[in-house]
Amino acid sequence: MNLEVLSSLERKPGTTVKEAVKVEKLLIKGVAKDEDVARIAIIGLPDTPGIAFRIFSLLAQRKINVDIILQSIGRDKTKDISFTVPVADKDAAMALLEEKAELFGAQRFEADDNVVKVSIVGAGMQSNPGVAAKMFEALFEANINIEMISTSEIKISVLIDRKDANIALNAVHDAFDFNNKA
Repeated sequence: MNLEVLSSLERKPGTTVKEAVKVEKLLIKGVAKDEDVARIAIIGLPDTPGIAFRIFSLLAQRKINVDIILQSIGRDKTKDISFTVPVADKDAAMALLEEKAELFGAQRFEADDNVVKVSIVGAGMQSNPGVAAKMFEALFEANINIEMISTSEIKISVLIDRKDANIALNAVHDAFDFNNKA
């Protein structure tokens, strides 16, 4: 239904208001590889409110940038949180977490800089079903294990073993047929 908003002071055409339907076309623009990434895992955290806040506010205070974050479902009153940081911040983040371990009550901390983030970027990710599945299928067919996944409106990223980076890049590139895009 259209609605026309008129002025009560002047006799002239008003503004027509109508519902706009947004149709977003899938537009994958490329695949990217980020080798400047390390994964940190905090294992066996108490499954209580405020844990994530304490961890990430502490890292933010030290200007340690965090990217992909994954929190597990709590089991046996514990949960795990994994996240990525730039490789240059890995040691500082680990030292800080271990120094403040009593604030978190974690069972242990792990770090791994033998990982790479592979992403597809573009528009229409959320309004076009099957985009993630297509990416994951390409990685499966290349026998590449996914360690972490992150999605947004413009990007789907996976964290994989560093040794698989170029194979993954090529597999995903071929799956989305970037060579035949106009």
